[in-house]
Amino acid sequence: MAGNIFGRIFRLTTFGESHGAAVGGIVDGMPSGVAVDVEFIQSELNRRRPGQSKITTPRDEKDQVRILSGVMNGLSTGTPLAFEVLNENQHSNDYANIVDTFRPSHADYTYTEKYGLRDHRGGGRSSARETISRVVAGALAKLVLKHYGVTVEAYTSQIGGIKLAGTYQDYDIAKAEENIVRCPDAEVADKMIALIDEVRMQKDSIGGVITCVVKGMPVGAGDPCFDKLQAMLGHAMMSINAVKGFEYGSGFDGVEMRGSQHNDIFYMEGDRVRTKTNYSGGIQGGISNGEDIYMRVAFKPTATILMAQHTVNAKHEEVETEVKGRHDPCVVPRAVPIVEAMAAITVLDAILVNRCVKL
Repeated sequence: MAGNIFGRIFRLTTFGESHGAAVGGIVDGMPSGVAVDVEFIQSELNRRRPGQSKITTPRDEKDQVRILSGVMNGLSTGTPLAFEVLNENQHSNDYANIVDTFRPSHADYTYTEKYGLRDHRGGGRSSARETISRVVAGALAKLVLKHYGVTVEAYTSQIGGIKLAGTYQDYDIAKAEENIVRCPDAEVADKMIALIDEVRMQKDSIGGVITCVVKGMPVGAGDPCFDKLQAMLGHAMMSINAVKGFEYGSGFDGVEMRGSQHNDIFYMEGDRVRTKTNYSGGIQGGISNGEDIYMRVAFKPTATILMAQHTVNAKHEEVETEVKGRHDPCVVPRAVPIVEAMAAITVLDAILVNRCVKL
């Protein structure tokens, strides 16, 4: 199986299955001499872990990270940094009734056709549990980005038809961590939570949108033509489980504007070139221009729902299936740190590739 490596200089290789012994990864290209704050890494994992609230799966995975190499006396050595997180709360028997049945909108059918077999226990390698490795690597990337003055923050901006008005500039993103849905507007958050709880009681699921903002980005990250920074970010976001859409800057809304409205006019702020607006989303010609990079990532409704559905089995017979187990009615709240992680990995990799700034 290919496709387990992301990045060029800051490069993550992940391993493990949802019901195997552990998941983990190896980070190549971690700069040496960076303080590796394990408590911070664990806090990022805690934001992703199951069992956080009534609107997430009740699985009780502690997701404790263990660093295996690449760190000495609390500092990165510059050698491969390996880590693992043990799987400790699997209920494999919950999947016994779908050994030969393809769950709708899952990877069951495509994995079987491509590889000749599949791990039916939670989806194996296709499980979102693989994203644990991304969050650990993203936390490491954030620790490096701090030296550059670059921050990465994300929040829930839409659940179903309930969405925040305005842009990220209208909100204090830090307040997103004050509620279980990770929305920076408390009143809108309550409505989102009520909607997720409603679909949960109906044994159904719902999707949403996460907005991510990168601030303090240096000028010059990103490479024409195929490695434009937005293309790398799109690659990163579209690789996350359940993601169905990605846009940055003005995105699809920009098609309704005239060029005279949409163009970001340059001006001087001291000795720094700035833009009066930022419809470009901090990227022009595929290269960062120093303004905020902002993007939106759309997540589909969780494919696993606890109601009977029509499907096909491995014998290509039409059957009915009803999954069991503990599943998220909406993946969005737990996906916020995953989006941040992939953004952090991507922008750090671009900075290192282009040597925009020195550590």
